[in-house]
Amino acid sequence: MNRQDPFSKEAELKNKARRELANGLEKDSIYKLRLQCFSRGATGILGLARSFRVMDDDGSKTLSLEEFTKGIIDIGLDANESDIQDMFNRFDTDGNGTINMTEFLMKLRPPMGSSRLNIINKAFSKLDANGDGQITIADLKNVYSVQDHPKYLSGEMTEDEILLNFLKNFEAGAPNPDGVVTKEEFENYYASISASIDNDAYFDLVLRRAYKL
Repeated sequence: MNRQDPFSKEAELKNKARRELANGLEKDSIYKLRLQCFSRGATGILGLARSFRVMDDDGSKTLSLEEFTKGIIDIGLDANESDIQDMFNRFDTDGNGTINMTEFLMKLRPPMGSSRLNIINKAFSKLDANGDGQITIADLKNVYSVQDHPKYLSGEMTEDEILLNFLKNFEAGAPNPDGVVTKEEFENYYASISASIDNDAYFDLVLRRAYKL
């Protein structure tokens, strides 16, 4: 589970987003929110997605303006009332007062070509050992051994603690981390990393190295 390359790219992502936010230029409201998420790292969009999902009690995957506003405020993103109203209006295409949460999040994250989506899916499939659409400690135990991990050898951490820490990398900043990573969360994380890598071949290499594909 070598995450050195993704971590270095995440720092680049944060710095680039912060510089662009500070340049004083007028920005599209959705693009501005994307930069706000990126300034928090690759889990910025994931945190917003989780905040939305917590409010989606009936599983409808739709949000009212009030819920949409609360989700953005809850994780501390800097979007004013005008920006939030603009984004909501653009996604409420039928004018019924709700927006599709999944479609909004897919629009918010940067677009990726099929080659990048394919390698992300390969990595997820390797980690999702039982094929149930989410990655848990039980899955990782079937894929990785921690026997050579320095903190395991020293007795500082147990196997479960090491594997849980790995999963928490995908939940940093999330309002309710649970040690379970869904495919959507995994894709959102690497869609953010993807934004800091211009070359498709290098993105492919980063994931192959990280997950020994």
